[in-house]
Amino acid sequence: MAKRVIVIGAGEAGRMVVREIDAVEKSGFEVVGFLDDDPGLHGKVFEGRPVLGSCDALIQVAPSERVEQAIVAVPSGSREFVRRAIALCRDAGISCKIVPGVIEIIRGPVHLEQVRDVHPEDLLGREMAEFDERALSEGLAGRRIMVTGAGGSIGGELCRQIGRLDLAELHLLGRGENQIFEIEHEIRTLYPSLKVEAIIADIRREKEITRLIARLKPDYIYHTAAHKHVHYMEAYPEEAVANNVFGTENLIKAARGSGVARLVLISTDKAVRPEGIMGATKRLAEFLMSDYSKRIEAPRLLTVRFGNVLGSRGSVVPVFISQIRSGGPVTVSHPDATRFFMSLREACMLVVQASLMGSGGEIFVLRMGTPVRIVDMAKDLIALHGLRPGVDIDIEFAGLRPGEKLHEDLVVEGEEVMESPHERILIARPSLPAGWDREAALRTLERLVEDGDARGIRRYLGEIIPDARLGKDGSDDSTRDRQRKAGSQ
Repeated sequence: MAKRVIVIGAGEAGRMVVREIDAVEKSGFEVVGFLDDDPGLHGKVFEGRPVLGSCDALIQVAPSERVEQAIVAVPSGSREFVRRAIALCRDAGISCKIVPGVIEIIRGPVHLEQVRDVHPEDLLGREMAEFDERALSEGLAGRRIMVTGAGGSIGGELCRQIGRLDLAELHLLGRGENQIFEIEHEIRTLYPSLKVEAIIADIRREKEITRLIARLKPDYIYHTAAHKHVHYMEAYPEEAVANNVFGTENLIKAARGSGVARLVLISTDKAVRPEGIMGATKRLAEFLMSDYSKRIEAPRLLTVRFGNVLGSRGSVVPVFISQIRSGGPVTVSHPDATRFFMSLREACMLVVQASLMGSGGEIFVLRMGTPVRIVDMAKDLIALHGLRPGVDIDIEFAGLRPGEKLHEDLVVEGEEVMESPHERILIARPSLPAGWDREAALRTLERLVEDGDARGIRRYLGEIIPDARLGKDGSDDSTRDRQRKAGSQ
């Protein structure tokens, strides 16, 4: 028996859905009508189905029309609209599907197989950024590519995205052999004709990295390897410096004499006015890229800075989903905390797009829309699971952890910002702080790391990064114990 569905949205996208269902023999769906918030459409008939009222009428219409599922067909709908539709479906006791975004609608009619479950990225309140696939393919075709941190969320997704672009070789570099094993197996399965080499190596070992790059001679290096967890780096600042700062320095120096054309650093919004060690070390890595770009002709040194990536390992969304599936509570840091969010695919394609656009020294920033309150994201994810925030699943506020900020920024005050050839990407021209001395800074940090002087590292980073607000020392033994416990929860 066909499933009885109602289409939310009586515009062209909704009508396309109905036409597609009617055109597919044995589609398994029977459309009973539309709902739309435009009162001028109420009572009208499209594709042989009536507009039965506003979206809020779903609560009454669903039982009277024996509706089992709603299809949200408003591709330009805001985050608030999608959230409201999900809540209405939950309260009506029916499932919810969604049609593609505006870009997909423009490209062609909606097909039945495109109607899908609602994903967390549908809650961002903006269309996903699109990229010129042909230009990306032409830019990378025949290139030897190295990805550091290839076993991580961003590094792994970057390999998946660029692996289809007719590369000559793809080198997967990482420290964790299990993660590298998994991504190597996946890439070889996805792209059996691609030449792939897995490399177990540590970017902190300068001589090893220099030998590797001299042997492999990659054209482009995408540098995603980094310690990223804020609270852990508060407890272990020497690790953050060794990996995020000296690892980047080693890659720059190794690439400089090995014919590498471009080196792309992945940075973070936490590097802007950093309040934690992780953000401060990423800001210092940005300084290194900017400094060397003024001194060397090759490789071109480019930085990409973006916010939270939905679905990346250890980010809030998978943590929230795990908590929801366990019955709660969902733990949020602060009721007013906000973050910029982007999809994993957006993040990776932005990196590739920027690597082809830059002339050297730039920082590329994605227009990420309005920051999202973390508690709202938690409520949305609870609703996506057909549950009610505060009723079926509790939300608890645990407070900001050491190094965490209430709000993030994407651009440093005083940075010159301009448009790029891509409408969704901005270019920031960074400036080095007054009195900056790279060699002196690295010598000092090297000594502090060797001495294990966590407090000294914090103080020194606060001195050389003008807008840093590193606050209270979080590196004593009791704090490290607390961070270990917090990270395991």
